[in-house]
Amino acid sequence: MANHKSAAKRARQSIRKTTVNNARKSTVKTVEKSLVKAIQAKDLKALPELLKKFTSSVMKAAKTGVIKKETASRKISRLSTRVSAAK
Repeated sequence: MANHKSAAKRARQSIRKTTVNNARKSTVKTVEKSLVKAIQAKDLKALPELLKKFTSSVMKAAKTGVIKKETASRKISRLSTRVSAAK
C-alpha cells in the first residue's frame, strides 16, 4: 500500500497503463491469428486488408512501447513474406 499521495497516484497510473498495454498486446495477437488463418486458407481477397490491419496494430504497439520496435519489424517482415508466397 502506498504511503504518500504521489505513490498512490503512481500505483493508479500503473494499473491503468497495464490495462491499456494488455489490450494492445491482445489486439496484436488476435489480428496476427486471423492473418495466419487467412494465409493457410489462401483467402487472397482478405490478405491485403488483414496485412494492413496487422501492420498498423503492431506499429502502434511498438510506438507506444508495448513491444520492441525490432520485434514489430520482425513480425511484419515474416508475415509479409508469407502473404507474398501465398499469392
